[in-house]
Amino acid sequence: MNTRSTRSTVKFFHPFSLNGQSEVLPAGDYEVLVEEELLQDMNFLGYRKTATYLIVAGKGKTVMREISGNDLEAVLNRDRAANDDRQNSKAAPAEDLK
Repeated sequence: MNTRSTRSTVKFFHPFSLNGQSEVLPAGDYEVLVEEELLQDMNFLGYRKTATYLIVAGKGKTVMREISGNDLEAVLNRDRAANDDRQNSKAAPAEDLK
């Protein structure tokens, strides 16, 4: 079976936890590993995602936490929304600038 892996980096601005886990992970850059397999017997080249992992570096060890693509997107969206809210609360209202 032909497989491929793609690595990328995501940034969390706030501490977060993954769905179904109580551990709170610190803000920072995290590596994401996506594994895909080649679709067989197709008239075109295509891959199907088989797993997504968040790479978590800890005290002396690194762990690959499996996470669904939807859960990862949801955690990132919550983090971005919290960051946007924080940025907006720091901005002075227009009437205060007069």
